Amino acid sequence: MLQLRGSFVALVTPFTSDDRVNHALLRELVEWHIEQGTDGLVPVGTTGESPTLTYEEHEAVIETAVEAAAGRIPVVPGTGSNSTREAVHMTQHAKLVGADGALIVLPYYNRPSQAGLIAHIERLNEVGIPLVLYNIPSRTGINMEPETTEKLSYLDNVVGIKEASGNINQMSEVVIRTQGRCAVMSGDDALTLPLLSVGGTGVISVVANLFPREMARLVAAWEEGKRDEALELHQKLFLLSKALLALETNPGPIKEAMSMVGYPVGHVRQPLAPLSAANRERLRKLLVEAGLLS
Repeated sequence: MLQLRGSFVALVTPFTSDDRVNHALLRELVEWHIEQGTDGLVPVGTTGESPTLTYEEHEAVIETAVEAAAGRIPVVPGTGSNSTREAVHMTQHAKLVGADGALIVLPYYNRPSQAGLIAHIERLNEVGIPLVLYNIPSRTGINMEPETTEKLSYLDNVVGIKEASGNINQMSEVVIRTQGRCAVMSGDDALTLPLLSVGGTGVISVVANLFPREMARLVAAWEEGKRDEALELHQKLFLLSKALLALETNPGPIKEAMSMVGYPVGHVRQPLAPLSAANRERLRKLLVEAGLLS
């Protein structure tokens, strides 16, 4: 069964200048993350721009990531949808091509009730692949209540949750309600250390696209009881982590930052737009302060 601990990177999807998926660079990024000590890969999630990928592109990115990782670290692609049938189809594909699990964003836009969420996940549980639930109310318009998460944690294939509610009280309650059955991962880099302190197991990280070794080490240091080291890394990454999700809509800032420091991952697809000049300058200054630019 999938072990959901440490730093899993919310991997960007690189594009070529003519707007095709850059599979060659994607393979290079997978290899780099393995070398840097990243604990797992999460392609085609929010940061991977799944809403603007075609079904064919989505499946091809998963296949490339699985092939490039070659079993060395787990690959947990995003396969959620606001249609249960579509989510089942994509999750079945992930299982077929050898993914280690699937990240299931809650149904967005149609905003089901808590009972609807339970039925949705119960159907996906039947696919027979480890599931990581993804609670991100700012994107979906709904919040999975801790009581609902507790009920779902008893399903055979639910192994974890990416908690991106931004509410440390809720995150702590989810840890308490699911302890021993379901790993709780931070969906917000800035809250990784606070979540670890109340029993979380790691992070699905945006900033790890830039600082994979440091984010993996932050979680490992906490688990080793090296609290001062974990705090130092938290403080090093905090301002940049916060900016990457606040300057403009993710993944605009992280893709811009990666391009600035030499990873030509390309543009964001419309309807997202390039960063404003003012925000580019703010981001550049943060990268200088983080030691990635001079």
